[in-house]
Amino acid sequence: MVANRIFTTFNFLVEIRVEGVADQLCKAEFAECDGLEMSMEPKTFHQGGQNHEQVHLAGPVSYSQLTLKRGMSRDFGLWRWFTEVIKTDRRGLRGQGLVVMLDGAQQKQITFKLKDCLPIKLRVPALNAKEGGIAIEELQLVYAAMEVDFDSPQAGLTVQTSVGVQAQGRIGLS
Repeated sequence: MVANRIFTTFNFLVEIRVEGVADQLCKAEFAECDGLEMSMEPKTFHQGGQNHEQVHLAGPVSYSQLTLKRGMSRDFGLWRWFTEVIKTDRRGLRGQGLVVMLDGAQQKQITFKLKDCLPIKLRVPALNAKEGGIAIEELQLVYAAMEVDFDSPQAGLTVQTSVGVQAQGRIGLS
């Protein structure tokens, strides 16, 4: 018997790789990750003579910006990346990011692959002599595209579609 594995919003990993700076730039642990978002602007029109319904076509996709908050790191990789990006000759330096959601047994369930990441904000928290790590209050980055991999067969949504001709002669998905 396989136990149900529950997704929890606190069980995730973040990895960032930047060619020329570090193989695994981000070895930080963050308390919060926000901005895994895709939205599509559909193209909407009416077919001639059919004023009672609209037709929606897939339009351009836009992506949010990722915000990582309250992180701790053992190195300065994120700072090095930001510093390299602001140099005149390295403005095109992009990273590749992964946000991996784990289940209760620490098994990968879903991986969000972020393409061509660019850091846009890096903020330090209030300095405190009691803490031993390099603290990062907030890191914001933009990304060009996002791909979702379902690492676990249970995590994926299986959608079956077939193309057929409906009674009115229009091609539709069923």
